Amino acid sequence: MRSRQGSSLKAHLMSEVDPAMCTGPLAAFAFMTGFVDVVSFSAIFVWCGFQTGNFAQLAIAIARLFESQHDLTFHLADQQALVSLITFNAGAFLGRIGDRIGHHRRLWLMLGTLIQALLLMVASICLWKSGQGGVADARANPSWTNGLTFVALGFMSASLGLQGVLGKRLNTQFGTTIVLTTIWVEITNDPGLFNIKRSVKTRDHRLIAAGSLFLGAFIGRAILGKAGSPAALAVGVGLRVIISLGWLLVPGKEPVTKQNQSV
Repeated sequence: MRSRQGSSLKAHLMSEVDPAMCTGPLAAFAFMTGFVDVVSFSAIFVWCGFQTGNFAQLAIAIARLFESQHDLTFHLADQQALVSLITFNAGAFLGRIGDRIGHHRRLWLMLGTLIQALLLMVASICLWKSGQGGVADARANPSWTNGLTFVALGFMSASLGLQGVLGKRLNTQFGTTIVLTTIWVEITNDPGLFNIKRSVKTRDHRLIAAGSLFLGAFIGRAILGKAGSPAALAVGVGLRVIISLGWLLVPGKEPVTKQNQSV
């Protein structure tokens, strides 16, 4: 009996989820984007998930070298942007594990989400050990300045980089679950944008992604303001674990039969 249960669980873990049925976990991913990003932005005005801004910021830092004042200082904000950019891509690189396991397989989706939780846990511990505040009053006076906060920023960014790969490989209307720029463009140009009489999947799922991210940022900031950044990330760890378990409940792909293939 136990061997049958074990083989059944293994088969379930190795089965592929149906991307069309992943709305819940992907909405939760978008929620976590807002939740995690608000922690870093509130402290140092750097988004650990939105790397377009960080990349442009580094270009500005290089451009300053050629200005008349010859500012050779590598500003703290630029250092933080560079750390975030590098570690985000390092986290995304971990997505190559999915190339071996299978991007749609439940095992990889659960494992990838648990790795994100682990990365957030390390970030939370680093912020707790740093002893620094979580909310800055001005860009010129960031709350995170010591080495441990750099490490925390790196692990936070890596967690979102890995999340982006998991979301992207499922190839749904949620995109990477991180960057909404493309989603906003697609929402405003969706043929069914103003069709309020019926559900339009392409529009509705993108709106869910945007709303989830907004809600995540709102709740993340509320927890941050009351309990501080280490506690906020600790809550994020718990949410990541719940999302990981949620992949067990996503319906799998229907088996392809010869009849379906002939059709």
